[in-house]
Amino acid sequence: MPFNTISVIGLGYIGLPTAAMFASRKRQVIGIDINQHAVNTINRGEIHIVEPDLDTIVHATVTEGYLRASVSAESADAFLIAVPTPFKDNHQPDLSYIESACETIAPVLCKGNLVILESTSPVGATEKMAEWLAELRPDLSFPQVAGEEADINIAHCPERVLPGHVVRELVENDRVIGGMTSACSKRAVELYSCFVQGECIVTNARTAEMAKLTENSFRDVNIAFANELSIICDKLDINVWELIQLANRHPRVNILQPGPGVGGHCIAVDPWFIISNTPEEAKLMKAARDVNDSKPKWVVDKVKKAIADFLLDNPDKTAKDITIACYGITFKPDIDDLRESPALDIAKQLVELNKGQTYIAEPNITVLPKQLVNASLVDFNEALVCADIHLMLVDHKQFKVITKKPANLIDAKGIWL
Repeated sequence: MPFNTISVIGLGYIGLPTAAMFASRKRQVIGIDINQHAVNTINRGEIHIVEPDLDTIVHATVTEGYLRASVSAESADAFLIAVPTPFKDNHQPDLSYIESACETIAPVLCKGNLVILESTSPVGATEKMAEWLAELRPDLSFPQVAGEEADINIAHCPERVLPGHVVRELVENDRVIGGMTSACSKRAVELYSCFVQGECIVTNARTAEMAKLTENSFRDVNIAFANELSIICDKLDINVWELIQLANRHPRVNILQPGPGVGGHCIAVDPWFIISNTPEEAKLMKAARDVNDSKPKWVVDKVKKAIADFLLDNPDKTAKDITIACYGITFKPDIDDLRESPALDIAKQLVELNKGQTYIAEPNITVLPKQLVNASLVDFNEALVCADIHLMLVDHKQFKVITKKPANLIDAKGIWL
């Protein structure tokens, strides 16, 4: 069966760009999302997220009739599930979004369809998805029972793109494709070959799931080393940024840059999918998570000390007179994504403890999230002029242009030091 019609379930930071890429190759694409605002926005040829070049592609494909969005599932040749996979309070994977997606597409599945799970998932999630679909559609056969001759093909193909570069990396990056059978893998490769210029590398579903988790856990461990090093250097009165620059001159050393923590839906979440499955074995990954999760508290403690020092230096001032400026609340530079953002968490804590005014300078959003309802979204220059204590949290390009660093500065990114 050719892939003439493709349905993407979940039109967020991964689903919408993926849908747009298929549509740009003149395939009929139906995007499904429970967010009516997102659906309406896309059907106007606009986008509800920030991602360079995506707006142009969406506008063109909607205008040409290749891309449309809906809140209801429709028949298609292939279904790609790109819904969130957060963890619960005890760091256990929450697969309820995937299960809900299965319930959405099950009524419209037909023999010969391909279902791909793109959501980053714990090992075994693709098999679980197949079980849910089999329970919902007992009239169809699925690979875990029927093998190569199944009515429905199922595979896992995790996204591995960088926010801010998604359009380019969707096309250029290699893809790991893990089918539940060789027939499933073959059909998934055929589908992605529509636009992927990188290599489509075939493995089984469990290995594909673990590959994505491994990639992000590796990065988390390396970031934890840098964050721990920054704390050590602060205690020893050493400039960690200079130290890392010197150490990286060694031909086999490449230390990453420290920050206020680790954010985003991937690196801050994915290691827990491994840890929750193998808690006794994943000791290093657990230690790295602890280091990175504790960094925001360390930053907040630095601000508390800065407040105390400011009051000592300015005896005519009280805590209610102090204005704190937080520069950036997204999880990485030059995007609007707040998911698992340590900067947002830090800003929230400061709003709660600061008795004076808290300014948020964030050029990539227009409205503060509800966690910061008592803060003020201000222009970067206003924050520089009016604040008493300055906290650099995200190295947005707009923040790198100043010629003189402000006084009473805590720079968690090292761009103003």
